[in-house]
Amino acid sequence: MGSGREASNDPTARTSGKMLLLLLLCSYHSVAARAADDAHRIHKVLAAASHTAEAVCSQPQVTPSSSSGATVRLSHRYGPCAPAPSTDEPTVAELLRRDQLRVEYVQGKYHGGNDELNQSKITVPTILGSALDTLEYVITVAIGSPAVTQNMMIDTGSDISWVHCSTPSGSILFDPVGSSTYAPFSCTSAPCTQLGVDGNGCSSSQCQYMVMYGDGSNTTGTYGSDTLALTDSETVTDFRFGCSHKEEGFDDKLDGLMGLGGGAESLVSQTAATYGEAFSYCLPATSRDSGFLTLGAPNTTSGFETTPMLRSEEVPTFFGVLLQDIAVGGNLLGISPTVFSAGSVMDSGTIITRLPPRAYSALSTAFKAGMRNYTSAPAVSLLDTCFDFTGLDSVSVPSVALVFDGGAVVDIVYDGIMIAVDDVTECLAFAAATRLSIIGNVQQRTFEVLHDVGQGVFGFRSDAC
Repeated sequence: MGSGREASNDPTARTSGKMLLLLLLCSYHSVAARAADDAHRIHKVLAAASHTAEAVCSQPQVTPSSSSGATVRLSHRYGPCAPAPSTDEPTVAELLRRDQLRVEYVQGKYHGGNDELNQSKITVPTILGSALDTLEYVITVAIGSPAVTQNMMIDTGSDISWVHCSTPSGSILFDPVGSSTYAPFSCTSAPCTQLGVDGNGCSSSQCQYMVMYGDGSNTTGTYGSDTLALTDSETVTDFRFGCSHKEEGFDDKLDGLMGLGGGAESLVSQTAATYGEAFSYCLPATSRDSGFLTLGAPNTTSGFETTPMLRSEEVPTFFGVLLQDIAVGGNLLGISPTVFSAGSVMDSGTIITRLPPRAYSALSTAFKAGMRNYTSAPAVSLLDTCFDFTGLDSVSVPSVALVFDGGAVVDIVYDGIMIAVDDVTECLAFAAATRLSIIGNVQQRTFEVLHDVGQGVFGFRSDAC
């Protein structure tokens, strides 16, 4: 016991014990800090290293929230899940060029310098922002009696739906003469009058339409109605759509376009009496996965992050949201809400999200700080926050979350943060907006994005596909 008392009174021993305790505490806090930092990072095994990027369509793991609506499988336009696989997939540079055309057109249509989306009167574009080549997601439905399968692009920036009734290469021709339930509208009918700027006069007493696209391409033909089969058990009678007899400026192997905008002629508005004024979709993470489109609201919004929907009373095609801030690596950037006060269009057709310049600068700076252990890469077109992952099997990036009005926090998945531009280079999938900001489809991937027009609410449910 004497030796024990001597040891406890030894100053050197006491100092060593304190140092050991300090080292243990520092080690604990270091591990805890690393664990906390790791909790706000997203890990990704690179496709080139995992050898999983084979051209096969994975089994769809989709979980639509609505049990009472109509759900249709949704696929990427290119890749193995596409209903009509194409070998004409554009390069990233070409895709970004087309995307910029759409964005510039949408932003340029806001007249008089009024770039705000709110619940008062504004002027917004009523026609699609660029060529059809910017649209990436496809559903398969059937039109007519007997039913003819149609692979159609979806677009929340369009109201008028149409299919090819001429014979473009690779398309499944819909022949109205062969359908016992098809009927063209007369020139004095309410649907014809409702076309507004998309009306194109009369031909043989039949209503004509013309949809112009931002790059000068267009589709013209007869406006009529027929039976639309969404699934084997869900049909829409008297579905209004354009039968396109002439197209200029594009040559596409798909059969047409399904308008999901907020105008009176969109699929959503036409089916409101059956499914309500609501729809949702889940855009898959990659072209090797499938998602879904659902008409109808979920039975409950439990599991959704919700935020108010902004609309235009004057032209209701587009749906808007109000951002409040952005978080990177779990930390809010502290962007003033006034930066986002003009609102943002939620668009399925725009690819890369455009943010107000001050918001994008803050995001890029914080993201680069969280990527300081990786090699920077030169800018690629409008993408200027890029990294070279040469020789790496996996990477870890800071988490990114969008914070919306009302407190909704949407944690974006890896494939919504980064976009691969070649085999070794990936870039932050955001850019600075020149005018109105737009939430693009990259950031929407794997979420069920609910558009509840009747309730004026947007919802985001993670891991839906």
